[in-house]
Amino acid sequence: MKNPIAGGAGGAAGVEVALPHPRTSRVQPRTRVLESERLLAALLLAPAVLLLGTFIAYPFVMGVWLSLSSTTVGTAGTFVGLKNFEKVWNDSIFREAFQNTAIYTGLATLFKLSLGMWLALLLNRHFRGKRLVRASMLLPFIVPTVLSTYAWRWMFDPTFSVLNWTLYKLGFIADKLPFLSDGVWGLGCAIVVNTWRGMPFFAITLLAGLQTINPDLHEAASLDGANAWERFWYVTWPLLKPVTLVVVVFSVIQTFSDFQLIYVLTGGGPANSTHLIATYAYQIGVATGLLGEGAAISLFMLPVLFIVVWLQLRYLRRLEGA
Repeated sequence: MKNPIAGGAGGAAGVEVALPHPRTSRVQPRTRVLESERLLAALLLAPAVLLLGTFIAYPFVMGVWLSLSSTTVGTAGTFVGLKNFEKVWNDSIFREAFQNTAIYTGLATLFKLSLGMWLALLLNRHFRGKRLVRASMLLPFIVPTVLSTYAWRWMFDPTFSVLNWTLYKLGFIADKLPFLSDGVWGLGCAIVVNTWRGMPFFAITLLAGLQTINPDLHEAASLDGANAWERFWYVTWPLLKPVTLVVVVFSVIQTFSDFQLIYVLTGGGPANSTHLIATYAYQIGVATGLLGEGAAISLFMLPVLFIVVWLQLRYLRRLEGA
């Protein structure tokens, strides 16, 4: 619609301007909804929130409730407070499982970090077939845990052990080594298998960190007279600390709650001597049907992991602040 505007000298004709139609000047409610950033964010986050709530939040809440009740398989149970935790803490097998978990996590993480760093430094060099070596190094990490653990179990078998046969033929041993028939040997074998599986993850992550370090820093340190060890300790290691801490955090969480490896390799035996917290919680909660006690055992991992991760992240923030 056009409206004339009066003006101009000598009564000149008014200038006509086009005004917007009343219908087009109003924003449709549907358009407002579609252009809402809050609604769009909610729609995009809804699937992730649904998955997290279904597979993480709900099982965690149910686990807390079960740990505070006398629930067993086929029985709803009643609220018993902290009696399950008190009973579990006075259990000698649980204390041994807790000790085994701490030793298993500490030694396996230390070995994975040391060997992974050594392997990352080797792979950071230039040599023929470097891509093939890097690809083949990932095989222990790619192969399913159950499948690879069964292979190691066959190698550690007390009757058909290829390791015992090789060591005997080479003259290193006179009697068979009790790889899986002794608690100390069994836990040591589990640490070896976990180190073999987790070392590629450390090596690849640390290798990515090494490739971000400027080579000029090493050249400058070399010109100043620093040897290989000094260049690593004063140049490489400080720059790799943030990456190393992140990898260690993930490794501690995964190793401390490990279940498949021990369950397939030793089953917690012999005589419950190689149980970890996860395998003992499964034995009590699922195998014997005491769901409340099994949930209480599994929840003992939560405060320990929280403290360890909190300390490591606090140290990482301090490094970033420095």
